[in-house]
Amino acid sequence: MASTIQVRVEDDLKKKSDELFKQLGTDTTSAIRMFLTQAILNNGFPFDIKIKYPDANPYVFMTEEELLLKLAKSKNHADQGKYKDAEIVISDMREKYGL
Repeated sequence: MASTIQVRVEDDLKKKSDELFKQLGTDTTSAIRMFLTQAILNNGFPFDIKIKYPDANPYVFMTEEELLLKLAKSKNHADQGKYKDAEIVISDMREKYGL
């Protein structure tokens, strides 16, 4: 037996998703089935759900362990002479983030 799921979305979203999935060789209904199947297989969303703020500090969302691993990797690179001058890094960051 098959169940029916009804979802209301804006007309523009429906039209764009229909066009996208057609280009991918499928349809919106099949894409939703794929999403649900992958959610079951992943025991959660099959992709990262993130809140991105343009001015956010990327390190705020890291665990202490993740931050310590990044610092250890950076120290290892520095010990091997793999580093950039601080002025170049700051310049790159200003360009990348529009600072």
